[in-house]
Amino acid sequence: MMARTGAVSSVTTRDEINWDDDDHRRCIAAGLVQRTYNMEKDRTKGRRLNRQGSFLRHFSLVETLRECRLKCKCHRDHQQGACPFCNCKMSPCFIYGAIFEYVPPQGTRHRHSSSAPPPRYIVAFRGTMPTDTTAIRDFYLDVNVVLNRQHDCLRFSHARERVWKLLDDAADSVADIWLAGHSLGASIALDVGRDMAMGGCYLRTLLFNPPQVSLAPAAGKLNMAEEAKRDLYFTSYLVKQVLGETVLRRHKKHAAVLFEQLSPWVPELYVHQRDVICNGFIDYFQLRELAKQRFPRFLARSSAPALAYRDSMVHLLCAELGFRETNELPHLLPSARLWINSSTEGDSHELRQWCQPRLARLSSNLYTWP
Repeated sequence: MMARTGAVSSVTTRDEINWDDDDHRRCIAAGLVQRTYNMEKDRTKGRRLNRQGSFLRHFSLVETLRECRLKCKCHRDHQQGACPFCNCKMSPCFIYGAIFEYVPPQGTRHRHSSSAPPPRYIVAFRGTMPTDTTAIRDFYLDVNVVLNRQHDCLRFSHARERVWKLLDDAADSVADIWLAGHSLGASIALDVGRDMAMGGCYLRTLLFNPPQVSLAPAAGKLNMAEEAKRDLYFTSYLVKQVLGETVLRRHKKHAAVLFEQLSPWVPELYVHQRDVICNGFIDYFQLRELAKQRFPRFLARSSAPALAYRDSMVHLLCAELGFRETNELPHLLPSARLWINSSTEGDSHELRQWCQPRLARLSSNLYTWP
């Protein structure tokens, strides 16, 4: 989940923002995520933040989100009861995100409709920085994302607390707050948005190259035919549905409740077709739609999509048998707008691609459930 970043595009240097324009919203959110990368770099080198682009100057920094020497829940089994990375006295306070307030100057021409008002705050989260002093901690969190254990990690829990506090103290409505993140930061934004949605607060969320652990990259490496790949996924759906009616009945009911709670929330996922870190989302949503068409009555009464999404049979069975806590499905997404970049050039995982205006090979689809 290593992240590569780049300069902010010309969209963020214009004099007018059209908040109804998908490209403008995307470039602004990506530009602010880029600023969080720069802030951590500047902290490491002792430099002041260098702001970029006239659009971004309309966003003032309210708070930097830092991961300091605090105890977290992610290492309950550690003999000291704390994460060894968090409890080190020499550990610096890494900047992993920031809260920005939108403060346009008088006379600025910014257009929007009543259905798409501009945000008052955007909370941005950076991804993994492999050459920074925070690299070890970032990689540690990457592993927790793969293992579905990120929810209790310090950085994730701290982000949830700060966004809830922002909503309680400063925002007039949920429309005032947007979330944005890249790579590991997208996992944080997803976790925060999911937590807010379960509380009935549906925040606009823009996720750039969000990690999704799946068999899709492996199937691609094996050069499986599309028909064989579909049969594999459909078989997985059916097997998990049968288990959901028997040994995993309790987990199925839990997943069904979460599905209902999260369905109204529609985050925007920006993925690249060639990026193995995030292209599992493409297969998941597309094959889920095919499954709905092939087995409409079967899936209409099931929670198979929830069971099939991120959790392996080993994890689910261990939870059912009491060998581990019930999995909270931290990447469960019943609904989403999926943006797919199918370009054949450039780094498929870099943030810079999402800062470019009018991407020629960018398409989108809205997926909802049911």
